[in-house]
Amino acid sequence: MTETGQAEQVVDVRDDHSYSLNVDALKKILMRDEVKDLPVVVVSLAGAYRGGKSFMLNFFLRYLTSPVSAREDGTWLGDDSEPLEGFSWRGGSKRNTVGILLWSEPLLTSLPSGEKVAVLLMDTQGTFDSKSTIRDCSTIFALSTLVSSVQIYNLPGGNIQEDHLQHLQLINEQEDGAKAFQVLEFLVRDWANDFEYAYGNAGGQLYLDEILTIVPDQANELSELRRHILDSFETVSCFLMPHPGMNVRRPDFKGSLNELEPDFIDNLKDLASSIFGAKKLKVKTINGQPMKARDLFTYFNTYMGIFNSNKIPSPTSIMKATAEAGLLLAVNAAREQYETAMAAACGEKAPSVPAVDLQELHTRELSAARATFIGTKKMGSKEDAELRLGKLTEVVYNISVITYDLFEHSCVSQRSL
Repeated sequence: MTETGQAEQVVDVRDDHSYSLNVDALKKILMRDEVKDLPVVVVSLAGAYRGGKSFMLNFFLRYLTSPVSAREDGTWLGDDSEPLEGFSWRGGSKRNTVGILLWSEPLLTSLPSGEKVAVLLMDTQGTFDSKSTIRDCSTIFALSTLVSSVQIYNLPGGNIQEDHLQHLQLINEQEDGAKAFQVLEFLVRDWANDFEYAYGNAGGQLYLDEILTIVPDQANELSELRRHILDSFETVSCFLMPHPGMNVRRPDFKGSLNELEPDFIDNLKDLASSIFGAKKLKVKTINGQPMKARDLFTYFNTYMGIFNSNKIPSPTSIMKATAEAGLLLAVNAAREQYETAMAAACGEKAPSVPAVDLQELHTRELSAARATFIGTKKMGSKEDAELRLGKLTEVVYNISVITYDLFEHSCVSQRSL
């Protein structure tokens, strides 16, 4: 089975360790007509380089491009001899992925409610290779966590170590106690202690509970780190994955099922359904507000502007970026409400509205848009929110000036018929 689409690099790391956003590629993925207004589920895989992230993503891709019936009966994995295709992957010691990549084709599926969503798969540059600075690693990890609804933390060493946890100190605690991020899943690869904790989510949760439990006499920095992780994510889980088998070391390894161990295949099925099953899909949100594909486009741009400095991203800078993106999202939603209401009241198919009532209509809908913005849960300072509210008023006013003649012409024309 050859997957449609290809991996598109949306964030590149330049030779001088600055970052560039491939706006054209991102726009082609997120702003197409059939996708831009859909809620998005963004699943990212991050972690150490040469850890099998792209390899695993290709199985996720195969799951999502299979018929629903195949996902349910487990036949989505395909033929035993079928090579693994999709995101570029290879064995060996040299890094393969640079920056951040998205699969070019959003994968459309439905929630149990019947609502259609677009699933985006994200591949990230592995951390701590010989060519990346600490800032590179921190920035890529932080950016992928911020834009994803599910961040899978890929750990190829067979366990969760203290330094793995330290990379998760991304953001300061919010004043209202809300969680800044959604789902964090530790994917522990090559788990060899199944006699102690069984493969899969159940054993993984028991293992994770042991790792994250705050115990008496624990060093303060260790207990604070654990408290910070649990306070930052809505859900923290763990999946213990067996080793795929010794065939992966062969230079001619193609990723076909007949080259993999049965335990790995069985748990691969469980892993995919635990993330992408209809009841498990997690729509990306900011402050509880669902994010559409076009909002994610704005979100990427906002973050790139803040992270493209010469400093390692700090919890404060990440918090500021998140607050700014949330305010932009709230402004866009309020503006869209205004535009929709005006078009409905005075569009081509709308009833006639006297021209003298247009200003009253504008005033009423502007007030409603402002109320929507004010009522939206937001991060950041009161001053920033008030500044954005002023910008919203200015933007809506400019829209009304530009479109007033159009609305007036439409309404007057209908009245004269």
